Amino acid sequence: MSFWYNEAVFYHMYPLGMLGAPKQNTGEEIAHRFDELKSWIPHIKEIGCNAIYIGPLFESSTHGYDTRDYKKVDRRLGDNEDFKEFVREAHSQDMHVIVDGVFNHTGREFFAFQDIQKNREHSAYCCWYKGINFGWNTHYNDGFGYEAWRNCFELVNLNLRERAVKDYLFDVIRFWIHEFDIDGIRLDCADCLDFDFMKEMRCITTQEKPDFWLMGEVIHGDYARWANQDMLHSVTNYELHKGLYSGHNDHNYFEIAHTIRRQFDENGGIYKGRTLYSFVDNHDVDRIYSKLNEKRHIFPVYMLLYTLPGIPSIYYGSEFGIDGRKQGGNDDPLRPAMDLEQMERENPNETLTEWISKLGKIKAENKELSNGKYRELLLTNRQYAFARILDHEAVVTAVNNDEKETTVSIPVPLSAQTCIDLLTGKTVTVENGRICTELGACEGKMWKVTDTL
Repeated sequence: MSFWYNEAVFYHMYPLGMLGAPKQNTGEEIAHRFDELKSWIPHIKEIGCNAIYIGPLFESSTHGYDTRDYKKVDRRLGDNEDFKEFVREAHSQDMHVIVDGVFNHTGREFFAFQDIQKNREHSAYCCWYKGINFGWNTHYNDGFGYEAWRNCFELVNLNLRERAVKDYLFDVIRFWIHEFDIDGIRLDCADCLDFDFMKEMRCITTQEKPDFWLMGEVIHGDYARWANQDMLHSVTNYELHKGLYSGHNDHNYFEIAHTIRRQFDENGGIYKGRTLYSFVDNHDVDRIYSKLNEKRHIFPVYMLLYTLPGIPSIYYGSEFGIDGRKQGGNDDPLRPAMDLEQMERENPNETLTEWISKLGKIKAENKELSNGKYRELLLTNRQYAFARILDHEAVVTAVNNDEKETTVSIPVPLSAQTCIDLLTGKTVTVENGRICTELGACEGKMWKVTDTL
C-alpha cells in the first residue's frame, strides 16, 4: 500500500530562526508570527513541495529543543490557535504537516524537573529522568546530578522505560493529533530513544491515524534498526547527505553510487523496500551552497536529490542558494531570519529556484521517481547514470560533475521504447538500446522511457 509520504517532497521550516524570534523565551506576551509563516505556503507549493516539516514548536526556553511545555506552541511564534490555522491552510493546499517530537529530553524549566529541584528525594518525578543522583552535582549547582544529552546539562534525559513518562508523552502525541491534525512527527535524537518506546508509539499513532508518518533523526548506524515495520517509517539519510556534496567536491561519483548500491540496489540493497529521508542541508549542517567548491555543482546535486531513492527535502532558503556555515558550536548562521518577499524580489539565484521547481514538477508527474526500483547504468568518477523503473516505464537520469562538456552513451533499461527528454519535452532517438548525448559542464539530463511492447 502506498501512503502520501512515499510521494512527498518536504519543505523544512525552522520557525524560530526564519521569523527572527528572540533567542530567549522570557515568558512575555505571545507574539503572533504565524501569519508570516502562512505567507510561505504559496511559495512552498510553487516550488513543488507537497509536505512541510516544521519545528521545533513546543514551548521552550531557547533554541526550541529544551522543552518547557509540550502542549503549548512556543509563545515567540504564536499560540495554539495560530498553529491550528497554519495546518488548516496547509491542508487546504493539499500539503501534509509534520512537527518535531522532542522526546529524548526536556529543558530544566519543565514541570517535572522543577519539582525535583523543589522536593528533591521526595519528588514523585525522580524516576522520570535518567541518572538522578543526590550525591552528585552539575555546574548548575542544583545539589544533584543527572544524565544529559551529550553532556549539555540544559537538556535533561528522560527515562523512556518509566511507564508514567511513556503515558505522558503518548498523551502529548494524541493531543497534537487531535488538537492540530498533524500528519506525522520527526523524532529528534531518534538514535538515542528507547526501542520499546518507539514500538509502542508506532502502534498508538497508527491507531489514531493510519497514514501517520514517523521519521527519526539518525546520524550513524544501520538505519534498518529504526526504520522497519515495528518502529519508524523512515530516518534521515546522513550517509547519502555526505556523498552528495563530497562526491562533487572530489569529482568522485563512485562515492554516491556505492552508497545507493549498498542501500537500494534492486538485487540486494540493505534498505530495499524502505524509503529514507534525503536532504542536502538542514538546521544542523552547513548550507549546501557553502559546501560546494564549484557552485555550478548545485544543479546536479539537486537533480540527484530528486531522482535517487528517497524522500527529498528542501531546507528553507536553500532554494535561493543562500550561504550558511556553523561558527564553532553556534548554529545561528544556519537558521537566519528571512523575508520571503525580499528574497523573491531580489532572488540571487533565480535559475536555481526555477530548477528546483522544475524537478518538483517532474517528480510529481513521474511515479517512477517515488516508487521505482533503482538500477545503475553508467559510472565513472565524473559521470553517473541510473534508472528508476516501475512496471513498463522508467526515468533515466545522467549527471556530469566535470567542468567541461562530455559525451556519454547510456544503456536503456527497457527492451523497446519511446524516449522523451523530461527537461525539454523533445523526443530522443534510442539507437541500439542506448541514449547517446552531450552533457554540459556540471549538467544533468533526464529521460522518460516507455516500453512499447
